[in-house]
Amino acid sequence: MAIQPWRATCIQMGSVVASNATSREEAWAVIDGNLANAIAMIEAACAGPTPPRLVVLPEFAFQGPPRATPVDVWIERACATIPGPITDRLAEVARQLDIYIAGNHFEVDPLWPDRYFNSSFLLDPKGEVILRYRRINTASWTSPHDILDAYRAAYGEDGIFPVADTELGRLAIFPCGEISVPELSRVLMLRGAEVLLHPSNEPIGPKAEAAKICRAAENMCYLISTNVAGGIGFSLSGDEKGGHSQIIDFNGNYLAFDGEAQESISVTAMIDIEALQAARRDTGMGNGLLRQRLEMYKSHYAAAELYPANALAETPIQTVADLVPVHERAIANAEAAGVLRAD
Repeated sequence: MAIQPWRATCIQMGSVVASNATSREEAWAVIDGNLANAIAMIEAACAGPTPPRLVVLPEFAFQGPPRATPVDVWIERACATIPGPITDRLAEVARQLDIYIAGNHFEVDPLWPDRYFNSSFLLDPKGEVILRYRRINTASWTSPHDILDAYRAAYGEDGIFPVADTELGRLAIFPCGEISVPELSRVLMLRGAEVLLHPSNEPIGPKAEAAKICRAAENMCYLISTNVAGGIGFSLSGDEKGGHSQIIDFNGNYLAFDGEAQESISVTAMIDIEALQAARRDTGMGNGLLRQRLEMYKSHYAAAELYPANALAETPIQTVADLVPVHERAIANAEAAGVLRAD
C-alpha cells in the first residue's frame, strides 16, 4: 500500500535544567514546567491549516542533562521509566491530536536500577511507545555497550537497533552527538529505516552540521533534527546556543531550516516515502546506496576493538571520573590496533 506524503515539524523549545534542583519535588516541578511548554508548542503546531503527523522534541527537553550530579542522586530526583510519567503526559496529547511524538529523556530500567540511560522514544497516535532507543555512543553515562552481554540477552538486537514499521514509513531515532557516528545510521538504514529522527541538545558547529547532511544523503533517508532553543543544557552560562533545527531529504537537501536559537515551530516539511523508495531503486549514478560494497569492510570491523564492551558490567559508575580506567583501556586498544602511535 502506498504511503501518502505527510508533514513533520520540529518543536524547537527551551529547556530549564533540573540538575540545579535540591530535591525530587523541586526537580519534578522543573520537569512538569518543561512538559507544559512542550505540549503548548505541539498544540500550536497542530492548530494551523496544515498540521503535522509527526513532531520531534529536543534531547534533554524535560530534565536537562545531569551535569555533575552523581548517578544515584539523578536517578532518585529526575529519572523516569518508559512508559512512565513523562511519556504518559505526551501520550494523552498524541491521542488527542492523532499524531506521532518523538522525544528524549533520562530513563531508569528496573533491570538495572543503579544506572540510567539516555533514551529516545516515539509515541504513535494511540499513545503507545513504539520506539525506544538507548544511546550507545556516550562517555558520560551507561550505554547498552557497557553491559552488552546482559543487555543483548534482555532485549536482543531489535532492542539495541530498533526500527518501527508504521503507516508513515519505517522510522528510527537516536540523539545528538550520535549523528557523527556513521555506523549507527548505517545499521538503522540496513534494518530498513527511511526516516531518522534526531532529538538534539548541542552547540552549533561545522562537524555536526556536515554530519546531518552526510547521514541523510549517504543512507538515502530523511533526517528530522530538532535542537534545543536558547542555551544548550551543558552550558552553565547559557552562552552556547542551540537552534538550527532542520529537515533534510534523502539527497542531502534542506527542506526546512531555522538559523536562529529562539523557540520555534517554523521548521516543517513534507516527507515523501514513495519518492525515497523510488530513488533507492533507481539504477542511475545518483543512487550511491545501490553500489555499496559492504562485504569489503566486514573483516576490518570484525577485527576492530577500541572502546571495550561490557566495561561496566560488574560495577556501575557514579561520576564521569569513574570512567577513566575504561578510557585508558580504549587508548591501549587504539595503540594495539595502530590507530594511535604508542609512546
